[in-house]
Amino acid sequence: MDNQGAGHEVRGERPHTPRLTPPTIITMKKIKITLVKSPIDRPERQKLTLKALGLNKLNSAREVEASAQILGMVRKVNHLLKVEEAV
Repeated sequence: MDNQGAGHEVRGERPHTPRLTPPTIITMKKIKITLVKSPIDRPERQKLTLKALGLNKLNSAREVEASAQILGMVRKVNHLLKVEEAV
């Protein structure tokens, strides 16, 4: 009984590995945020959040990427903002 080829790999051959594909680039949505209510008489933390969003004056607007961090900040001060999807 000669079982030389049964269950053995041939020397020098490697198992097939799939080629890696380059990562796909995911573009985030942009949102337009506008300051519509005054931050006067609001907690300091909310004022700092507005400053971090780049909203200094009443009716100032910015288009920003809708990342998780930005959406969290917007949620904290949404009673002072108008949020729209950017075109």
